[in-house]
Amino acid sequence: MRLLQTISTEFAAQHGYLFPWVPVALGVGIGGYFSLPAEPAREVWIVIVCVTCLALILARFVSAGLAPVLLLSALVLAGAQLAGLRAHHVAETKLSYRHYGPVEGRIVGIDRSGSDAVRLTLDRARLRDMSPLRTPARVRISLHGTQGFFVPEPGQVIILTAHLSPPGGPVEPGGFDFQRMAWFQRLGAVGYTRTPALLLRDAAPGGFTLRLYRFRMALSQAVQEALPGRAGGFASAITTGDRSGMDRDTLEALRAANLAHLLAISGLHMGLLTGFVFAALRLGMAVSPGIALRLPMKKIAAICALGAGAGYLALSGGNVATERAFIMVAVMFGAVLSDRRAITLRAVAVAATIVLILRPETLYGPGFQMSFAATTALVATFGWLRDAELTPLSLPKPLKVLAGVALSSAVAGAATAPIAAAHFNQVPHFGLIANVVSVPLMGAVIIPGAVLAAILSPFGLHWIGLKLMEAPINWILAVAETVAAWPNALSFVIAPQTAVLPMIALGGPWVVIWQGRLRIVGAPVVLGALALWSTAPRPDLLVSDTGGLIGLATEEGRLLSKSRGESFAAMNWLENDGDPAPQEVAAGRAGWSEAGRSRRLRLGDASILHATGKGAGTEALRRCRNFQLVIVNIRADETRTDCNVIDTDFLRVHGAVAIDVGDKGLEVTTARDLSGRRLWSQ
Repeated sequence: MRLLQTISTEFAAQHGYLFPWVPVALGVGIGGYFSLPAEPAREVWIVIVCVTCLALILARFVSAGLAPVLLLSALVLAGAQLAGLRAHHVAETKLSYRHYGPVEGRIVGIDRSGSDAVRLTLDRARLRDMSPLRTPARVRISLHGTQGFFVPEPGQVIILTAHLSPPGGPVEPGGFDFQRMAWFQRLGAVGYTRTPALLLRDAAPGGFTLRLYRFRMALSQAVQEALPGRAGGFASAITTGDRSGMDRDTLEALRAANLAHLLAISGLHMGLLTGFVFAALRLGMAVSPGIALRLPMKKIAAICALGAGAGYLALSGGNVATERAFIMVAVMFGAVLSDRRAITLRAVAVAATIVLILRPETLYGPGFQMSFAATTALVATFGWLRDAELTPLSLPKPLKVLAGVALSSAVAGAATAPIAAAHFNQVPHFGLIANVVSVPLMGAVIIPGAVLAAILSPFGLHWIGLKLMEAPINWILAVAETVAAWPNALSFVIAPQTAVLPMIALGGPWVVIWQGRLRIVGAPVVLGALALWSTAPRPDLLVSDTGGLIGLATEEGRLLSKSRGESFAAMNWLENDGDPAPQEVAAGRAGWSEAGRSRRLRLGDASILHATGKGAGTEALRRCRNFQLVIVNIRADETRTDCNVIDTDFLRVHGAVAIDVGDKGLEVTTARDLSGRRLWSQ
């Protein structure tokens, strides 16, 4: 009873500050659903719904201190239900085997792959010798080789010969789950072609979404024609969301300088655009005393700015980051229209709640995590400064702007640094300097130039605004290349354990949201997560889901069995090790004896043989009794029950494998062991 009384007292003290916990509770439930080892049965969902309703009913009859506990518990269960509903709602047919042959489909997406190849997303797909019921709803194909004069455009129906396969699972146990991401994008197959794609039918009118996408791509092309080179690619990325004009080296330089966020149409761009429109309209109307005295200028400007934000959302493709940013500014201008304070933690919580309800899967994306971490930290920091009356109002305006940018960059960088490091395994050291000398140009020149280009475009004078953007864009790109080239510009970190990010995600908001002395409880949770991260282990041996690539941990770094091929898995293994070495360098390290296509290695007291190819694999299986474990990329003879073999049949069922030396010998963990049997992994 004393414990219940203590809980009741603490929650009673939070009166008026509980709403920011709504998205946190939803996030706990969503995370719980995605971490389950198997899809819940129908009976389990019925029980969850009943318990949720019971908690809501009881919350009306208990004390004011305990009611929030029941409401938050109901929200946790509601988060799990939202995630489950969304997962079943997006269900589509998925390819169940590798396929090679003609593919026909309509282009609904154009971007670039990690290898810088043009990549097409097709719907209305038709595959040779495959019934419509078994055909994936969407396929994504990278265009390699010479493509001739074909220029892909949205809405075109094309035909090509492609290698397709089901979306792959994690490249290592506990790694990034591409299968889950593809499931929510309704991608049923991915692949590539090395032969030219052919136009079968030109673009048809299509629906509103396709027409808008076609307009976006045409606008992107116009921007790049007016601003050729890298400046045009940058301008196109921030105005239309099309990054196909950005080359890989430029993207890497922006990431190394911590300026890649300038490309993502998110809170910064949406805030600068709507803020510029809002301020320009208020100033413009204030020039006329008749308008200023008779009309509510502030609310008119807010409505127009909100309309500009909605147009930007549609123009940029409406991706998750832009939706999140628009919801945030919509909440902000809604507060202006209702004469409330525009930027508060409640506004951030409303935006996060809406995003999680619409797309629960975004909880696991770095964009959602970094965006709301930065926004929450900025709102809390400037709120504390305002309450303490520490805002540097006495500084000259230029220094005040510079101090604001520096403080904002430092706060946002500190809030997002652990999240970015966990997802991307690197920490830029000079990002604060790069942002201080770059971000002001976004608000002062680049965004106003984009607005001017949009205003002048009906008269064919959009090039004036675009040319205004060119010099500051080139400055930002030059800053990125300069900072990225500095010694020790980046440090690399290993991938954290599964519990690290959830601990940070709970401890950080606790410090910001909770009122009273218990606020300090969140700090040890975050510090504990960082301490846990510092002891993160890495597997002694990794095996790809094809069996063709293995990676052995050595004192020099991870030794890879291939200098080329399966580069996605190889790159991810090295990144998760915190090792920036290229694949060919990692393949040249010492750690095993190699003869042809066979490798012999020792792991603890165990002797392991890895062989690739039919000849070497067959020979390895013939000698399998001489080794504690044999790994091959062929199908093993089913009669060899007295050998420990990892073959293609095993890998097709269990996915990638991690092997460690344990107290009782080799400990084998598979990707399926950690990801479970879920809708997207069947």
